Amino acid sequence: MAPPLPLLAVRGSDGTTLLQGPPKCAEYPAFQRDARSSKFVTFSKDGSLFSWCNNDKVSVVKTSDGSSVQDFDLPKASFLEFSPQNKVLATWQQYTKTQDNPQGDPNLQLWDLQTGKCIKAFYQKKLQGWCPSWADDESIAVRNVNNELHFFEENNFETIANKLHLQKVSEFALSPGCKPNKVAVYVPGSKGGPSFVRLYQYPNFGGPTSALANKSFFKADRVVMLWNKKASALLVTASTEVDKTGASYYGEQTLHYLATNGESAVVQLPKNGPIYDVVWSPNSTEFCAVYGFMPAKATVFNLKCDPVFDFGTGPRNAVYYSPQAHILVLAGFGNLQGHMEVWDIKKYKQVSKPQAADATFFSWCPDGEHIVTATCSPRLRVGNGYKIWHYTGTVLYKEDTAAGQELWEVQWQPFPAGTFPEKPIKYQAAPSELGSTEAKPTQAYRPPALRNKPVTASSKLHEEEPPQNMRPGAAGVQQMSKSALKNQKKREAKKASKQQEKADVPQTEPEPTPTPANPAPASVSSGDHELDKKIKNVKKKLKAIEELKEQQASGKPLQKNQIDKMQKEAQLLKELEDLELGL
Repeated sequence: MAPPLPLLAVRGSDGTTLLQGPPKCAEYPAFQRDARSSKFVTFSKDGSLFSWCNNDKVSVVKTSDGSSVQDFDLPKASFLEFSPQNKVLATWQQYTKTQDNPQGDPNLQLWDLQTGKCIKAFYQKKLQGWCPSWADDESIAVRNVNNELHFFEENNFETIANKLHLQKVSEFALSPGCKPNKVAVYVPGSKGGPSFVRLYQYPNFGGPTSALANKSFFKADRVVMLWNKKASALLVTASTEVDKTGASYYGEQTLHYLATNGESAVVQLPKNGPIYDVVWSPNSTEFCAVYGFMPAKATVFNLKCDPVFDFGTGPRNAVYYSPQAHILVLAGFGNLQGHMEVWDIKKYKQVSKPQAADATFFSWCPDGEHIVTATCSPRLRVGNGYKIWHYTGTVLYKEDTAAGQELWEVQWQPFPAGTFPEKPIKYQAAPSELGSTEAKPTQAYRPPALRNKPVTASSKLHEEEPPQNMRPGAAGVQQMSKSALKNQKKREAKKASKQQEKADVPQTEPEPTPTPANPAPASVSSGDHELDKKIKNVKKKLKAIEELKEQQASGKPLQKNQIDKMQKEAQLLKELEDLELGL
């Protein structure tokens, strides 16, 4: 049986609609377009239900045939979320109070999708973390209430089954999957003390000794915690609002790793600068980070936090794994120009390099073959629209929003794992009438005074690094140890410091003239002018080779002619030996 065609929800100023997808997209006949502008749309976790709120009511329909499940009279509802087993619909609206009602009404409501009745209503003033977090089997649900975690069992929200209180729990992340459930909690530091993240297994909350893992660190105003799919490890990106060294406008970030077996580590990133994005692979055995001052580096790490593959540098600030974990996309959106690099993650081979200019949104289709990019308002109010791509770089479908209208959101229908099997990766561009947007290589801007002069390392604005497998002498994918990473980072910092010192010096001092106290190195002469000239030329070539070897050892990419020159070293040494025999 062929897998189903995924649906694409499109929300804009002209209403809400469902399209049946790739490669071509047409309106889904089972769903009647809602011409009223919607505040929010969402699919259930398994994609079987679709819900939206349109300033009049909240509607829930089945995606299989568009039939109605429930309608809720909630004209002010702004956010919606389904529980994992589709038993509960959570709705949130802005908290308000009046003179007649100074306390206000509960603004977070949990609805039974079978009966349509309200199970429980809570006060939830902040939008951040508004929705309870459910385990995948809905055996427990968690809320953060006044810096304390409240646990509810089997959707019984009248009784708090367990509590976790640790000073001031600021953030938490419930693990995916079913029992045994785990929860990560973050407690910010106070009075000069460190912040910390701890992992617990529900319901063992006896204190620090009952924690599965613990990691403390400084320099953290906020954190983002990310579980892998198997719930065996957690990544924590810790950020400060201000970088006290003044090196970064984005503040300062560090990346930490915790595992449920008690292991923890700081992930060593070889380039200084912001951490733009960190994503787990769906296979849960590796993760990819995009980091460092532009052009940013991207590296895949294993569960030991050792680098598996280095993608070099480029204009990127986001990373996306395909649902099948076989393709990885590095992209630069927002204030970058929309360049994308599509990689076969098993062979570490680049598949395509398309460009989605002005894109503000990217998402993989559940089939692992198609992606959608969109330019949405309010991020950009002009040029709104979306494109459906094949990962080989061709545009299969394009929809431009009409003049005077805005596109607010596009969203793929999710599917249970295994619905779409992994297919062999193709390297030849998929056929399309709209063609490809393969990014053309562009030359860096050079001031008029340098345009007729050769390009040198000192004239480059940024030092670019090619991917690991495209560097001279690369024999394949190799791993670097943690100590090698630390040494590389130290070398880069030392190199940057030296360059700054040179820039501060107004002029260089001339080399000393040879004097009797400072004699020039003596050279042995054979008395044969031609022989001396040949020896001098050979030594000059060997010295150049030594310089090239030093450059290669420092990680600088070499040209093909330079590599060819290095391969002649043995021949030149033999030639020098023969010439010196004639002295």
